[in-house]
Amino acid sequence: MDRNMAEVRGRIDEARRRAGRTDEVLLVPAIKSADVDEVLYMREHLGITDVGENRVQQLMERYDALHGAGLRIHFIGALQTNKVKYIIDKVCMIHSLDSLRLAETIQKQAQKHGLVMDVLVEINSGAEESKSGLLLHEVADFCTSLSAFSAIRLRGFMTMAPKCDKKQDYCKFFAQTYQQCLDIWTKKLHNIDIPIISMGMSDSFEEAVAEGATLVRVGRRLFEK
Repeated sequence: MDRNMAEVRGRIDEARRRAGRTDEVLLVPAIKSADVDEVLYMREHLGITDVGENRVQQLMERYDALHGAGLRIHFIGALQTNKVKYIIDKVCMIHSLDSLRLAETIQKQAQKHGLVMDVLVEINSGAEESKSGLLLHEVADFCTSLSAFSAIRLRGFMTMAPKCDKKQDYCKFFAQTYQQCLDIWTKKLHNIDIPIISMGMSDSFEEAVAEGATLVRVGRRLFEK
């Protein structure tokens, strides 16, 4: 795992350098295929502070150990409205907000716990019917509508690119999404903070960093033997 982590971090840094970037990129390990001991090892020995869970049941089963180690838990998977109540007080951010119905549920559950939940709006950048997320042309109006939810804080955007055979095709999807995100953030939302732009996974994190990602979700590359 040490070697895998060093390789991924090195490739992130190299992608940043080639793109002329000086800002940081947060590496969030996607831990669905890892066991608790591996995750705790990353926290203790490899400097990992944030992890991503995409299954509610798995998060619940491992929460005490992860939270006890001081890890910040992101929910990065598709989230059903009837599962929000189980994770609302356990995660630092929900990466997959894609409907007003889900926003209403997050609002209700967050208010019950007296908290404000950080969220990313999920974008279906490839317009794939099999994937969740908003289409690019829907995102601006949806983000504007979130201002009505006092217990939700919009922090940015998340996308999963379609599976691509060529690396440059990932760049096309990520570049388009990145520009759309910046346009919405600066022109529609008037936010002062820089948005979190979560894109890129094991097969595409370098291309995502090259096109502006501030957060990458890497799983298999870190845990493969």
